[in-house]
Amino acid sequence: KKKKKKKEQLNLESLNGSITTNLVQPDLDDLDGTVENYGKLQYSLYYDAKKETLNVGVIQAADLKAMDFGGTSDPYVTVYLVPESTQKFETKVFRKTLNPSFKEQFTFKASQAEISEKTVVMKVYDFNRFSKHDIIGEVRIPLQTVNLNHALEEWHELTKALKDEEEHLGDICFSLRYVPTSNKLHVIILEAKNLKTMDKGGSSDPYVKIRLILNNKKLKKKTTTVKKNTLNPYFNEPFTFEVNFEEIQKVKLVISVWDHDKVSKNDAIGRLFLGCGATGNQLRHWSDMLANPRRPIAQWHILQSKAEVDKTLKELKANSHKKGKGR
Repeated sequence: KKKKKKKEQLNLESLNGSITTNLVQPDLDDLDGTVENYGKLQYSLYYDAKKETLNVGVIQAADLKAMDFGGTSDPYVTVYLVPESTQKFETKVFRKTLNPSFKEQFTFKASQAEISEKTVVMKVYDFNRFSKHDIIGEVRIPLQTVNLNHALEEWHELTKALKDEEEHLGDICFSLRYVPTSNKLHVIILEAKNLKTMDKGGSSDPYVKIRLILNNKKLKKKTTTVKKNTLNPYFNEPFTFEVNFEEIQKVKLVISVWDHDKVSKNDAIGRLFLGCGATGNQLRHWSDMLANPRRPIAQWHILQSKAEVDKTLKELKANSHKKGKGR
């Protein structure tokens, strides 16, 4: 299903090991032998009351359910809070393993008044480059059941995943290729599927915008043709951007899907961005492209909300300004 590759070394924040923790192993005594095994996940929780931030650590998983023909999986974890899952994070993908060691930490803003009403959701997926990612299982931690005055580290059995609370906006497949000798970034928008219905007739008129951002400035924008009355458009439209090797390390590629409307303003269906500042599958795709110059790398992505992506881009912009002033 997938070609074997060397694992790229991505500079993702490692788990902070300085906090004191209580290690709790999963209790298997009361498990019914007929219950399907999805595996288990070790995580940590720490609430900083002064900063009003919740730190969620995804440490490792063990004995995950095999999802691929070879008896293995390519796992990664998504982490978010419900209700109001506006922030969503992803770990890096680990290839061909049922026992990945993630060691990643994510921070959520949550006031003291609302923190006990939240539930931490950690979903473990099997990565597929050319099809929808399969969900292996999930862990849900209602924070009202946790003593947030102390840092916690524990194992938890994965359970069958509940239906996503967040609205599914659709999936998009595109190819990336970077040629350093000619300073060309080639993007082919291939197709999209299961797009959110935007029109009264139960369909949409989708098109895709591709935008390059460098040093917080929007450089170039390109647009596909509009596909009428479909939620599963096929584009296969190529675009080329001139980006030198220095810039490719700093550039952000924003890909957004829109619903065309003749009468009123066009509606955003969903978007995502890629670059060295991205996370999860977007960072993986970008890293694969950089690791394989001149070779087209195609991959499916799940669309995110415009608000979610814009918020992340705004935070990256603010952080770059802080770094600039600190020099």
